Amino acid sequence: MPLLEVNNLKKVYTTRFGGNPVQALTNVTFSIEQGEYVAVMGESGSGKTTLLNIIAAFDKPTSGEVLLNGESVVSIKEKEISAFRRDNLGFVFQDFNLLDTFSIQDNIFLPLVLAGKSYEKMNERLKPIARRLRIEDILNKFPYEVSGGQKQRTAIARALITKPQLILADEPTGALDSRASSELLKLFNEINDDGQTILMVTHSIKNASHAQRVLFIKDGEVFHQLYKASLSNEEMYQKISDTLTLLTTGGARNE
Repeated sequence: MPLLEVNNLKKVYTTRFGGNPVQALTNVTFSIEQGEYVAVMGESGSGKTTLLNIIAAFDKPTSGEVLLNGESVVSIKEKEISAFRRDNLGFVFQDFNLLDTFSIQDNIFLPLVLAGKSYEKMNERLKPIARRLRIEDILNKFPYEVSGGQKQRTAIARALITKPQLILADEPTGALDSRASSELLKLFNEINDDGQTILMVTHSIKNASHAQRVLFIKDGEVFHQLYKASLSNEEMYQKISDTLTLLTTGGARNE
């Protein structure tokens, strides 16, 4: 059974004042296996962010289903959603979403504090993650005292410390310079090699070229997908670029 199943997902937004409805997702269907690293690409307004928000239970679809390890994300009761996210999902955002009044360590600990874990348990989980992400020497600093790359490493540590089934990354290199971006992509590959499942939404061809599979969204539907297999990052980059050109110039939809 796939870890994540998205079946016939449709999302229509309506306005309070009776304006024309906007169909963000039309009929999105795909699945992700345990341990996969999948990127989602598409033009602005194609439905990528809406898709991510529904998978994360930040929004509900008009129709369709999302299953995480067989459990319906769409059917989760409102009072249980926060605990579901905390226990099953890790988030890495473009703008880091760190609290400046908390130390780096406390930012990482936050989801475990909310889950009622003991300090001993939190510290036990943090040590190997901090070592892997090379942030051991900044744990007592505050977000405003560290670089953008270190902030994103902190966000990754916070995502990993709950041992999530799935990491959702939304433009994770958007606020980083090229060097920090390359380091983050390398980390994502290392984390994935350790078995962590990752779903990343990105505009960056470079970012997507590191994934095992790329889904292209156009007009609210899955237009095409590419598998990396034995391709190098450079070869995958070219294939993604060619597909984006087809997508933006009105090529035929993949069946």
